[in-house]
Amino acid sequence: MVILSKSLYWPQDVSQKLEYRLGEKPLHEYLKANAAAFPNKVAYSFYGNDLTWSQMDEYVDRFASFLGEEGVSKGDCVALFLQNCPQYIIAHYGIQRLGGTVVPLNPMYKQAELEYLLNEAKVKGILSGQELYGQLQGACQNISSLEFIVTTNYADFLPEHPTLPMPEELKIEKKLIAETKDFASILKEKQPYQGHVEVDLENDIGLMVFTSGTTGRPKAAMLPFKSALFKTAATVQANNVLKEDKSLAVAPLCHIAGMVMGVNTPVYSGCTSVLLTRFDPQAAVDAIEKYEVTVWYSVAPMNVALLHTPGIENRNLCSLRVNMATSFGIPVTQQLAEQWKKLTKGCLMYEAAYGLSETHTCDTFMPADKIKWGSCGIPTFETEIKIIDFETGEQVPAGEKGEIALKNPGVFKGYLNRPDATAETLRDGWVYTGDIGSLDEDGYLYFHGRLKEMIKCSGYSVFPEDVEVLMNEHPGILQSAAIGVPDPVRGESVKMFVVLKPGYQGKVTEEEMIEWAKEKMAAYKYPRSIEFIDQLPATSSGKVLRRLLKEPQGEEV
Repeated sequence: MVILSKSLYWPQDVSQKLEYRLGEKPLHEYLKANAAAFPNKVAYSFYGNDLTWSQMDEYVDRFASFLGEEGVSKGDCVALFLQNCPQYIIAHYGIQRLGGTVVPLNPMYKQAELEYLLNEAKVKGILSGQELYGQLQGACQNISSLEFIVTTNYADFLPEHPTLPMPEELKIEKKLIAETKDFASILKEKQPYQGHVEVDLENDIGLMVFTSGTTGRPKAAMLPFKSALFKTAATVQANNVLKEDKSLAVAPLCHIAGMVMGVNTPVYSGCTSVLLTRFDPQAAVDAIEKYEVTVWYSVAPMNVALLHTPGIENRNLCSLRVNMATSFGIPVTQQLAEQWKKLTKGCLMYEAAYGLSETHTCDTFMPADKIKWGSCGIPTFETEIKIIDFETGEQVPAGEKGEIALKNPGVFKGYLNRPDATAETLRDGWVYTGDIGSLDEDGYLYFHGRLKEMIKCSGYSVFPEDVEVLMNEHPGILQSAAIGVPDPVRGESVKMFVVLKPGYQGKVTEEEMIEWAKEKMAAYKYPRSIEFIDQLPATSSGKVLRRLLKEPQGEEV
């Protein structure tokens, strides 16, 4: 058992007691408080369109008013299916202002995936990017719970003369879709919401994130309002994010880490956020230089891309103070951090955190004055982490590997309508992560891989059974099995083993099947390689043994 003394490893300039800036209240009330305290301060800057806290609060109230008229009330699910943009943040807090539940959807999802997820969550309404509506339209024909759809064009929130290079989806000409409501019109026509919904921080569900859990197709992890408040407050305090800071938000807002840093941290801290629809090296460099960004959350390949940007040595990035980064495909090493520090003339770069969707991520943080390279840092505020022996279920000594289990006020309430999966993962308040890790004598956590079969592709969780269900819709597939294989850039990629139906052998190629899958699945999920085989290894009951596909030399069944 690891017995820790926080005085040994806790950073000297960070209080060990979590102190909520405005008290324990939902984050949408923090946003309203920001509007009252500093109404004219820029909250979000979107390619040169500066939105103040007063404007953001009014937009949130106007969208909440529309939602109320559509019958949305506490506990109702509303989905967000769009790229990073101010509309995403406005809608997120507009839903929560009514006590509703935000259901983020990855904009890379395709029709079959959307149909499954929207039915699972029983969504009442959806906000979609205009360019994504084609995928959504077919799925919605089979969603019985759906009552309204809102679409938006990103250009509605762009300035006349953008200050940063823009991706193509921001240049799409606006068109009104007859069967949907227009987001910009809603904000123009509706009066601000005047009501107030009391929220039970501990029990009311503010966010429902789809995750693979430990088995089966994606499940909806139910996160109460307290999860977002607690994890955001802990992240802000541990990393010393200040109201005076300017952050750069490029990670997908639909992803839990991007949500913490792009949706929640500016609202909690009151800092200004420069928001980009997606990562682009030139846009990121321009944003840091032009807006004097001080805080950035990145993944390591982003930093490497900037280091290799032509002419980067002549750019002024010295405003950067701290860069929390996640190892992904490329690890956050001391060498990389030193290169980054030299380029930026002093910016401190370190591993951001360990976490998962079921805990609203950020269960650890790296002490800025006691960095241990290769680790994920130490348990954050009010957090316990233990390493469990795979066989005995007992806690193991420091340095030994086992399953990571953790407990804190941010953990989820369970999986929607999945009591068995909930019982497997959530036990007496502890989340059994299915990840392999170890703790050293100082309490630093090290991540060693996944005990469960989930595949991690470009930061996204992919469960084999989900890919297999989608692949099996191909008319030529009799059986399929998905595994993760190492990928130097993406971390892992999906590889499929396929048993063809009689009559299809020799008539369909691996390349053709990959192209078919690309049309059916999100870009991070579709298989990058396919191998045709005669028979899948399985138990006598028919359960496919994916581990034997990874390790053909494994034990016999």
